[in-house]
Amino acid sequence: MSADLVARFAAALAHRLPRLAAPHTSALRLFNGYTEGFPRVAVDLYGTTLVLHDATSATGDKAGMLALIENARAAMPWLTAVLWKRRESASQDERNGNLLFGTEDALTRKVQEDGVWYTTRLTLNRDSSLYLDTAPLRAWAKRTLKGKRVLNAFAYTGSLGVAAMAGGAETVLHNDLNNAFLTVAKDSYALNRFPVARKDFWPGDFFDVIGRLKKEPLFDCIFVDPPFFSVTEKGRVDLEQDMERLLNKVRPLVAHQGWLVAINNGVFVSGADFMNSLDAVCAGGYLKLAERIDVPDDFVGYPDTKQGSLPVDPAPFNHSTKMAVLAVTRKDGRTR
Repeated sequence: MSADLVARFAAALAHRLPRLAAPHTSALRLFNGYTEGFPRVAVDLYGTTLVLHDATSATGDKAGMLALIENARAAMPWLTAVLWKRRESASQDERNGNLLFGTEDALTRKVQEDGVWYTTRLTLNRDSSLYLDTAPLRAWAKRTLKGKRVLNAFAYTGSLGVAAMAGGAETVLHNDLNNAFLTVAKDSYALNRFPVARKDFWPGDFFDVIGRLKKEPLFDCIFVDPPFFSVTEKGRVDLEQDMERLLNKVRPLVAHQGWLVAINNGVFVSGADFMNSLDAVCAGGYLKLAERIDVPDDFVGYPDTKQGSLPVDPAPFNHSTKMAVLAVTRKDGRTR
């Protein structure tokens, strides 16, 4: 199994290597096992840190990971650390990541994308604090939202809002249930010399915050990027069953001629099902699909590296991370 994994990884890496000259400060996916022939493994690069996502079993495939590291270090001798995230482990620490090479001090603390710096906390949780599949949406935010009021709901570590600020947004309000994630967003603000104001970071339940925001000025853009499934005392998030309800919840907060941006990263939610949800919220005539945004090529693989397929068909999107920009028309014409 190790030899097969390394061979597929090496083929995938060959396509990415031209972008990886040292000193490397950006982030990208080097190997997507689902679409490049080894479904339970993915490999990301954050600066000089390699992150191995291993879902092969509860204990992981250590021999395979070590063989992969040997291949990666030969191609990228400037690597300073390698994290092994055992996605199926019962241990939170193992899911968050253990070092297989290097020291904790050598972990990448920040990366640059499209001229913007993002703080990274690679062992903060099972993910790596910056989602690489949404890079094109960050680019959209940076080039589109100058002078706009933005709500970043389910903000996680705030990267969409950071991109909006980099593009000159008037203000961005970040909301997430977990204040530790918002602390990372504040650190990214500081990296880019944006003012860090407490009023712009709202920890708390989405459903409670949305109720409070009904008394505030309208937003020109709202990002809705929820977890796949979550239940709190205030409500439930279920991307397989309830995406339409979430979008309708925030729609009254969007200004006339603004945008409602919907992200559904459910691996088992097909592109057709997501489009059906969008059609349902657009049926009244006040929302309209303006743009679909695909994930980067490095995240899905290339024509001669692709082998296998995603669990369900994401078409018309190119990946399970499905991003749609909806244009908003208000009957009352309100902009504030």
